[in-house]
Parts: sequence; structure tokens; C-alpha cells
Amino acid sequence: MDRLNHSLLKKIPLRGLWRLTAASLFAVATTAAAASNQAILEGERFHPVQGTQGMVATSHTLASEVALQVLKNSGNAVDAAVTAGFALAVTQPRSGNIGGGGFLLYAPGDGSAPEAIDYRETAPAAATETMFQDEDGNVVNERSRFSHKAAGVPGTVAGLAMALERHGTLSLKEALAPAIRLARDGFVVPHRFTEGLEQARDRLQRWPATRDTFYKEDGSAPQPGETFRQPELAATLQRIADQGIEGFYRGETARLIVEEMQRGDGLITLEDLASYQPAVRQPVQGNYRGYDIFSMSPPSSGGTHIVQILNILEHFPIGEWGHNSANTLHHMAEAMKLAYADRAEYLGDTDFVEVPLAGLTSKDYAAELRKGIAPDKARPSLEIKPGQPAVFESPETTHFSVVDRWGNAVSNTYTINFSYGSGITVAGAGFLLNNEMDDFSAKPGAANAYGLIGGEANKIEPGKRMLSSMSPTIVRKDGKNVLVTGSPGGSRIITTTLQVVMNVIDHNMNIQSAVSAPRMHHQWLPDEIRIEQGISQDTIELLESRGHVVSTSTAMGAIQSIMIGEDGTLFGGADPRRSTSSAMGF
Repeated sequence: MDRLNHSLLKKIPLRGLWRLTAASLFAVATTAAAASNQAILEGERFHPVQGTQGMVATSHTLASEVALQVLKNSGNAVDAAVTAGFALAVTQPRSGNIGGGGFLLYAPGDGSAPEAIDYRETAPAAATETMFQDEDGNVVNERSRFSHKAAGVPGTVAGLAMALERHGTLSLKEALAPAIRLARDGFVVPHRFTEGLEQARDRLQRWPATRDTFYKEDGSAPQPGETFRQPELAATLQRIADQGIEGFYRGETARLIVEEMQRGDGLITLEDLASYQPAVRQPVQGNYRGYDIFSMSPPSSGGTHIVQILNILEHFPIGEWGHNSANTLHHMAEAMKLAYADRAEYLGDTDFVEVPLAGLTSKDYAAELRKGIAPDKARPSLEIKPGQPAVFESPETTHFSVVDRWGNAVSNTYTINFSYGSGITVAGAGFLLNNEMDDFSAKPGAANAYGLIGGEANKIEPGKRMLSSMSPTIVRKDGKNVLVTGSPGGSRIITTTLQVVMNVIDHNMNIQSAVSAPRMHHQWLPDEIRIEQGISQDTIELLESRGHVVSTSTAMGAIQSIMIGEDGTLFGGADPRRSTSSAMGF
């Protein structure tokens, strides 16, 4: 057995780990990012926030507060989720958005079938397969990441509105009201807000509208404790409240988006905006040790590969080996390599390409892959090629989680890709544009910004949705929702979400411990295990003796999770890796 990790939580200074607001009749857990990641000793676990009538876990306290108020006013989980989504677009512009897209997973509390809403961005009609290559066929990263051409057609407004229309009880105007207030009247700036703008200063201030929107006249960022107002964003949100999604995809806001495109030789047109449609999809489903796993289907790769990795690991005694032991980490890394190799070959938008989904998530295919895992030796990634899942076919990157008093659950992940997306603000509209076009394969075999290798299935085509790793996930036991989870983090979203699921099922952790525990990641290429601080040195040495290259990484993900006990008690776990994260319940 490896030595226990020695980074005791109580030795690490955490700002605002617990904040109790008795007058509001709900508990608040606001966790702060520490200089190093927190390691959890057996018996030294965090305690989650508890509630019986409703629980929200988001990456920003203000979003959690407005969402919880919706639940207190007898709104349901979708009402609260949509309210939180728009509030995050105001309070967390580096990732919350109306200029990006994402995925929402809804699981009714009555045990009926979960539903996925795909509001991923789409490629403009003028997009071409080689648009991010030079005349010699070389990929030009600047074009796919920091130019007007990097933006896909935004889907967030249409997706959240669809969720509300299908499953909510609030009007879109009611759900937008808190966000409009926060944008118009402003909110007190936390440290993380200032820090982010200061770190991204050079990239953001090259765009006049971004500089005018987010910085003071002297070019400095708003400071902690100051009030930050966004009148142009408030006006944009008000148009949506007054006119519905037409207030974004047509009319004044659409005109402002297209004018911004024209200023920078971008591709999005009025026709692209008017024709955007979110899609209702069937979630990917798997089973792990008696628990039903529901997660996002393509164009997300997340759900597919979470299920695939769990299938591979199911026949190993992970619980007996122990959390973050060398045996456990070795087998997890080997399974991750196999899944990410398949991701590069097979995953794409199923409206455009055939994805062997049933094969990839098949238990028999997992058994075949499992044969290639040696118990004591790492398999070099260059020896691993995509498998043959088709033979197993049968006929057949901000996250927030919400559960209401009826047991309905929402898991939502949405993004503008990089922190602050493309860095380009729509002049006159007050919001940042995504740079999700980088998630396409700029050229088959080339890596994107997260080091993920792209294949032919994910090539650029007009109207196509780019591949994603976002993995909103809901776990059920005997037809009842028991775990709601998901994370930001680019290529690490899949493995972050996977580990919280395993921490709960294999290691019997409470939700805050499951969220806070140190994480690892392997994505096939580059061939290395990335670990957070907090994993013991002798474990690292044991992994290296098996042939693994191990590197220490910065914090991975910011997963916001909720567990539902057998008696209906709700437990919220906010990720300490993001200083503004909060779980609130009542």
C-alpha cells in the first residue's frame, strides 16, 4: 500500500471555505483555491453543504444565490439552471457566456428518461475545411484561436431558452431578470475577477471593445471590492427578455454581431444567426457497478469516453487497491490512453459523420481493450492505435448542477473555450465571442490548443458542430438520481468527471471529498500522466518504475457536484480549485 498523502487540508490556508448565512436559512460553502491542491486523508474529509428542498453548485456565489432563490420560490431545477446560466454570463465573463455554447442534461425526479439539449456552436456557412491552414497546408493557430474567424455561431441563448420552454415553469423574462439586474446595477468584484483580467491583459486589450468593456479608462482592471457594471450587456439581455431568442438571433443584437464580424473579416452572417437551432439528443448511457451513468452524447466526446473508461475499469478491484494508489492510477491511465486514441479517430458531430457509439460504449469492446493492459508496465502511447469498435455495434469546459425539491436534476456545462474565448467583445453588445472553431480539426492529425489530436470525423464543415469534451453527467441507482456532476477544463473534463464518479462509487467518498481529492489525467498524446499536487512521492516513483512519465500539473477542472441520499437529503460539493465556487442548499 502506498504511503498516505501528507498534504493535510488543515495545513493549507483556505480563504472562505465555509460561510454560514443563518438569516437566509440556507448553508453556503464557498471554497477558495489554494497554492497547492488539497489532498484528502482517510477520515479527514470535507463536509458537504446539506439541504432537503433544493441544492445548487456553481462556480460563482452570486449565480448560486439567484438560482437558490428560484428554488425557494418553488421554481424547478431547470428554472434555477437557466437563471444561473444567464447570471454567470454577467458575473464570470471569462467562461460564463451568451457568446458561446454547451450542453444541458436533464433527469426528471420521477425516474423517466433523461434528456440532453445540445446547444453547441456551429460553423458558419462560409467555413471551409482548410480555413486555418496557410498556402503550404500548415496550421496557423492564431487564426483558429484569436481572430474573428475563430468564432462559431453562438448557441447558449437558444439552448437555455429551449430547456426553459420544454421543462421549466418560469418565463424567459423572469429567468433573465437577476442577470439584467447584476449587469445594470453591477456586482462587487472578487479577487479572481481582477486576477483574470490582469493575467489576460495583453490578449484582451488589443481589442478596443474588450478594453472599453472590462477595463478602466487608465487601462487597469477593476479592483477587488469595487462595483463593476456592464450597461451594454444589460441592454443585450433586456432585448432577449423583451423579444425572446429573436432578440439575440435577429434584430439589433444580430446586427451588432455581424458588424463585429465585418470589422475583423469574420464569417458569421445574419443568416447563420437566424438559422441556428439547438438539438434534443438522447444521452449516452452506461452502467458501472450497478449504477446507471447518463452523460452527453456527440458532438461531445465526454459521455462516450467516460462510459468507455468505466467499462474498461469495471473488472479491476479499484476499491480494494485504494484511492490514488499506484495500482489504481496505473490502470486508470492505461484505460484513458485507449479511450483518447479512439476519440481522435471516431468522434464528431453525428449529424455529419457516423460515430460507432454503441461499439465504443460496449462492454464486449471494453473487454477486448482490457486485454492490452499489463498490470505492471505502461504501454507506450505510440504503440496504441484506435481500436475497432464497429465490430461491437448492435442495431440499435463553466459547469453547474441543480436539484430541486421534486428530485429533478440538471447538469449543465457551457463555454466560450479559452478563458475569455477569442478575447473579442461584440462592440455595443457587451459580450465576448467564443473561439470554438479551434475545437475542429484544423488539419487531420494536428493537435488543438489542448493537445488533442483531431481526425477526419471532426473536420470543418458548414453548419457542423465542433467536437467537445464537455461531460455533464447524472448517475442513477434503481431509477433514482443520486449524483449530478460535471466540470470545465478542456481535455481534462472527461477525466475530472470520471474521477468524481469513481470517488463516489469505488471509494465511498462524500461529495465534497470526491470533488476536492487530487486528480490525474492521461490523454494518450502526449504520453504522460499529469497529476495534481497531493499525490504521494512514493506513488509517483512506483508509476515511473512501471514506465510512466509523470508530470505535476496545475489544478484540473472546477467540478460542481450534488449527491442525493437515499432519504432525499441533498449534499452539495463546490470545487476548491475555483475561489468563487459555491454550493448552496435549503
